[in-house]
Amino acid sequence: MRKWEALPEYMRCEEVRPYYDALKKKKVSLFLKRVSDILLAFIMLILCAIPMLILAIAIKIDSKGPVFYRQERVTTYGKKFRIHKFRTMVANADKIGTAVTVDGDSRITFVGKKLRHVRLDELPQLIDVLTGNMSFVGTRPEAVKYVEKYLPEYNATLLLPAGITSEASIRYKDEDKLLDAADDVDRVYVEKVLPDKMKWNLKSIREFGFGKDIATMFRTVAAVLGKEYT
Repeated sequence: MRKWEALPEYMRCEEVRPYYDALKKKKVSLFLKRVSDILLAFIMLILCAIPMLILAIAIKIDSKGPVFYRQERVTTYGKKFRIHKFRTMVANADKIGTAVTVDGDSRITFVGKKLRHVRLDELPQLIDVLTGNMSFVGTRPEAVKYVEKYLPEYNATLLLPAGITSEASIRYKDEDKLLDAADDVDRVYVEKVLPDKMKWNLKSIREFGFGKDIATMFRTVAAVLGKEYT
């Protein structure tokens, strides 16, 4: 972790300090987290290379546009990066709708719907884990416009890399259905959904441990297979 003085100025506040101090005591867990991220991402990329190629071909056949969706997101210390995801919507979907997706979103393609159902669209994020922009477990990377609306305490989630999964994403795996009835999706997301997710994200930062990361990964698999967590 960076020294406190080296953090971006907006992160050096009294709301973030307790989370920073707690993480500084978890050096072994932080080391194991990064080592396991590298090893597991490398192994999974090798094992998933052919399946990912097949999915890429299916995406190209199904609709016009690139294979990957590369929206700008935010990770550790406020760093911006372009996330790797299989494209599940029509090309330029972010220009004809919100940055979050609702249930039955007309922008979602046929293949995209299948991929999203079992979260296979997340597979390319193994690349982001390998490069260090993401981790297997951590706060889901938000779009820049949402991060700009963070309360000071929410910036504590930027002390660790963004994640492919988290306790918040497990609890909100059907987020699109929650937003489906909203008249103003962006407003409802910022005012209701994001604060609720942040309760789980901040709890995970306070209680961070390598063992808990492993448990979250297993819980994610169970959630994808249909288990409900409340």
